[in-house]
This record gives sequence, structure tokens and C-alpha cells, in this order.
Amino acid sequence: MPKFVRVASTAEIPPGAARAFTIGDREIAVFHVADRFYAIDNMCPHQGGPLAEGWVEGTTVTCPWHAWCFNVTDGTSPLGLSLVDTFEVQVDGSEISVSLEPRT
Repeated sequence: MPKFVRVASTAEIPPGAARAFTIGDREIAVFHVADRFYAIDNMCPHQGGPLAEGWVEGTTVTCPWHAWCFNVTDGTSPLGLSLVDTFEVQVDGSEISVSLEPRT
């Protein structure tokens, strides 16, 4: 069973927003989309752009540096170029926790 780390309260990431957190040796972006929270690697595999600072439309985030896109639910790219790691998220009351290990 994966170990989870508290990152924020639900009030700290309003609907449509994202925030980046350092968890262990990784930077993870947590997105609040359609009443759910999703966590993906914050670093775009193209040139390291910060995905938490990108534009979110539906469940797709667009990297602010070079417009690569990723689905926040599964880390896939609509263009099939690449993918980013995704992480399990737990919400307990108003507390958001993220797994230390990426999904496999």
C-alpha cells in the first residue's frame, strides 16, 4: 500500500487551480478539476516547464513554456508525444494527501 503525504487543504487549491509541492525528491502538481483532485509530475518532459503554471481546459493542462499538453487524470499526451507520472490522491475531509510513489 502506498504511503501518502499531506500537501494542502482543499481550500488552498480552489476549483480550476493548481499548485506545485515538493514531495520527497519530486515536484508534484496538484490540480482541482471538476470537484476532483489529480496529481502529476510538475515537470514537462519536453524542457522541464512547470505544469502547475500551465493552462487547464477540462482535464488537459498545457505547459506554459512550449504548449505540450497532458491529461491530468492519466498523464497521457493527446498527441502521443510523451507522458508524465501520475500519483494517487486522497482527500480526507478537507485534507489533500498525495502518494510518495507514482502509479505503475
